[in-house]
Amino acid sequence: MKIHVRYFASLREALGPQETIDVPPGSTLGQLRDQLLARGGRHAEALARGRALRCALNQTMADEDTPVPEGAEVAFFPPVTGG
Repeated sequence: MKIHVRYFASLREALGPQETIDVPPGSTLGQLRDQLLARGGRHAEALARGRALRCALNQTMADEDTPVPEGAEVAFFPPVTGG
């Protein structure tokens, strides 16, 4: 199934603004991240498990156990701090 992945902040600089990818039905956000990590190169570096990242599904914050539906928009971004 096809989904849209968007990247923000430093991830956008490393990977570009967005891409459309195929994922197996029933995939979770964590499995999507693993699929992107498996590409190696910039994806493996930017999305590494040691890095703190947040994700959203259809513009709602979600955790890695959340299932990804067909046609979803998934966003990855680093935690934001401010003052």
